[in-house]
Amino acid sequence: MRKILLGISMVLVLALSMWGCATTGDIEKAQAQDKVIDAKADQAIQEAQAAKAAANEASMKADAAAARAEEAVKKAEERERIAEEKEKQADALFQKSMKK
Repeated sequence: MRKILLGISMVLVLALSMWGCATTGDIEKAQAQDKVIDAKADQAIQEAQAAKAAANEASMKADAAAARAEEAVKKAEERERIAEEKEKQADALFQKSMKK
């Protein structure tokens, strides 16, 4: 009787221990999920790098546009100064011609 009880309890312990262990299918499923997560992470990294490159390019273009705008403002101010000088000269000539 003791041997029978010992045998039954051993079988139960073995069955319970096997029931608690992960199966090969569970391990494969976890590995597949890990691969999917790794692929998504790699894709996110690539997209972030592409976005950073695009932002850098846009920043460079904005800097170049700002430099061109600053140069245009300088040219406009110079032309305005020249126009004012010519206006003064024309006004002086007009005044001179009126005195005669």
